[in-house]
Amino acid sequence: MEKVYQYIDEHQEEYIELLKSFCNQPSISSQNVGMREMADLVKETLESLDADVEEIKTSGYPIIYGEINQNKNRTILFYNHYDVQPVEPLEEWNTEPFKATIKDGKLYARGSADNKGSMLSRICAVDAYKKVYGELPINIKFLIEGEEEVGSPHLKELIEKHPDKIQADGLVWEGGSKNVGGPLQVALGVKGMCYVELHAKGANNDLHSQYAAIVPNPAWRLVWALNTLKNEKDEILIEGFYDSVKPPTSEDMKFLENMEYDEEKMLESRGINSFINNLTGTKLKEKFLYEPTCNICGIESGYTGEGGKTVLPSSAKVKIDFRLVYNQTPEEVLKLLRNHLDKHGFSDIEVVYLSGKHPYRTDPDSLLAKTVIQNVERVYNMPPVIYRNLGGTTSMYDICQTTNIPAVMFGVGDDNSQIHAPNENVNIKDYIDGIKFTATVIHEYANIK
Repeated sequence: MEKVYQYIDEHQEEYIELLKSFCNQPSISSQNVGMREMADLVKETLESLDADVEEIKTSGYPIIYGEINQNKNRTILFYNHYDVQPVEPLEEWNTEPFKATIKDGKLYARGSADNKGSMLSRICAVDAYKKVYGELPINIKFLIEGEEEVGSPHLKELIEKHPDKIQADGLVWEGGSKNVGGPLQVALGVKGMCYVELHAKGANNDLHSQYAAIVPNPAWRLVWALNTLKNEKDEILIEGFYDSVKPPTSEDMKFLENMEYDEEKMLESRGINSFINNLTGTKLKEKFLYEPTCNICGIESGYTGEGGKTVLPSSAKVKIDFRLVYNQTPEEVLKLLRNHLDKHGFSDIEVVYLSGKHPYRTDPDSLLAKTVIQNVERVYNMPPVIYRNLGGTTSMYDICQTTNIPAVMFGVGDDNSQIHAPNENVNIKDYIDGIKFTATVIHEYANIK
């Protein structure tokens, strides 16, 4: 691998320029901004690897599929996405979100960490390996979709219509992170999600606030309903919500106990004094990774602009995401939520289901997991932090549940990469190390027994 590492070091400016070009191209799926241009750029880049590239149409944005068949015994599938989150609030950015800017060893741009940096670390690793050795030791597949940031609503179309595209021996998932200044995080699963909106309605139009004495306010109605969902100890009060939750196994707890989590650095970087319920140690990590959540993402009602406007709003809505743990399903949680609101006298509040994902866990003893875990130290000079599952959500279940392909997640961001937030960034060194590590996984996966 030393020859490959040397090639990557000698061509790192080329790989950095490629990342800049990807980040300079907007690709906001929720707003249909730049998606066609981004898909074309992905296609062009995969074709430069001499991959067989195909654009697969869906009811939404296209999926770009590439394959390098070397007639080898093993195949890795790289899943990534070319869409990014919206950039708002724009005023909180210190640089232009779609003009990649390098400052103090970091590249700032929307998508730099999630997911264009990690996506290109796979592509550049294949490029470097082929340039050094002429061919790959395994077969490679690329599956790069354009709707991950909106819940991958059409990924199942590809799975159902083109099952051969996702057949592989191992799946390297879209991205991941590392502790700031510390070890790489390797994840073997994800939480699920049930994402909903609650709508409350009042009068048929906004009114002067003098009528607050006699006309119901839907904002208050929504607040009262929300107050029944969770208590001040962060316990979710929806009847039956925890019934499907399985307690952590001894193996699960062993992962937690061996997992490094720098609480002080996390508190400092987030600008908070303590975690919920003042938790620390293993109890904190257990709640973070192995317990479900009920989170308010945003509330909208009435007037919130500059200055005063005495108004009685006619409607109110809130976005809520439930992060689900192993054995929970979004369908079950949606039903429990509706029953809960009805039982507490809020049958008038509409529940709008936006998206859902099942949780998923892969086998930690799979050959791919072992390959990744055993080789982290070669590139990062320290062993990894292993997450039995992440606190976040992806479509891993959709691909892996029917195929039983082991999936492992690692990437080029870190805990300060500000993904989904203003000033998203990636460390240049982490990006280059990510290319080296992906190349290492390709090489070692071919040989592991």
